[in-house]
Amino acid sequence: MNAIPDGYHTVTPWIIGHDTAGLMDFLAAAFDAEDLGGRVVDEHGHIGHAEMRIGDSIVMMFDKPDWPHTPAFLRFYVPDVHQSVKKAVATGATIVTEPTHLFWGDLVARVHDPFGNLYWLQTRIETVDEAEMNRRMTDEKFLAAMQYVQSALYRPTVG
Repeated sequence: MNAIPDGYHTVTPWIIGHDTAGLMDFLAAAFDAEDLGGRVVDEHGHIGHAEMRIGDSIVMMFDKPDWPHTPAFLRFYVPDVHQSVKKAVATGATIVTEPTHLFWGDLVARVHDPFGNLYWLQTRIETVDEAEMNRRMTDEKFLAAMQYVQSALYRPTVG
């Protein structure tokens, strides 16, 4: 018997919020997330448990309206960062950082959703060995790119 259920990975993130149904609609539209069913709803209409598959990973979520806002910070590897950003924005996300080529070989963008969660959208565009990575960490182009990404502060807000 496998200790990890089929379809799950060692780490499964939770997103805790105040509008899980809205979040699920956003995730489906922006990232083609699949509702895995088994949604548990209480007598007040709050979702006590739901699961969605995004790519090859499962994310669990639930409503907790009496808790303070607790945004999720998730990194998604996607086939095309530009397309993923465009689709997320069309679905209600806001760009935090534009797609940026960083020194380790990923093209990285960040968006936040209308629920206050932040997503790093990344595509590996090249394999970079350790020597080249070290060289790039002193290259003005890559230093400027990292400065841009790090300077775009994100403070979660809700609706």
